[in-house]
Amino acid sequence: MKNSKKNRSGNKIKKEKKKKSSFITVGNVSKSYSLGEVEVRALDKVSLSIKQGEIVSIVGPSGCGKTTLLNVIGALDYVDSGSIRVDGKLLRKMTDRELSYLRRETIGYVFQNFNLLEEINAEKNIEMPLILAKKPKEERKERVEELLKAVELLNRRDHKPDQLSGGEQQRVAIARALANNPKIILADEPTGNLDSSTGEKILNLLLDLSKSREKTLVYVTHQLSQAKLAGRQLVMSDGTIVEDMLNS
Repeated sequence: MKNSKKNRSGNKIKKEKKKKSSFITVGNVSKSYSLGEVEVRALDKVSLSIKQGEIVSIVGPSGCGKTTLLNVIGALDYVDSGSIRVDGKLLRKMTDRELSYLRRETIGYVFQNFNLLEEINAEKNIEMPLILAKKPKEERKERVEELLKAVELLNRRDHKPDQLSGGEQQRVAIARALANNPKIILADEPTGNLDSSTGEKILNLLLDLSKSREKTLVYVTHQLSQAKLAGRQLVMSDGTIVEDMLNS
């Protein structure tokens, strides 16, 4: 007979579902850049929180702060003021070594320009994060094989970036971002250098892989149609978030 917990009155205690807490928290963050004698305020007291497993798009015109927000969340850049917490860790309290570990193990990046190593093939590009993480050779081999299959590039594994189309290069970049099984994927204009048809396929691939692997995905785009594919949409203008909405 199954035992059930009871309170002091003898009544059964109902188990409540755990609510997902904030996984990424941005608190009152500001960031400025100097362009000659002009100071550009890229982020102006931005605050938001993202739950684990959420898929969030950031949309807005060029220069509105989209990429800067992505970079400070991903610990690729520092903030002037405010705080950022990722997976329970306060970034400004972390050492350079700890930040490097966070970027390698917790966060996967997908860039507009692919950022692949030109001198090595697709297979080795995907394997590189695993090598840096000092994963065993057999584990690396199995992981790369699984990812090549996931992005449908098994027959292009020996090709170097200049032998691949733009869409294929971005598939390699997505596989590389997933290599160390990170909790977070950050994608900066992942379809920006692709034609509309290829871009649509790449974004759908990124969304499908993120959902099936339960990743937190934050991606930047300037196209409203692409932003609407996320579960949640942030609209930015002049360094601030002007709208934060759920997509149906």
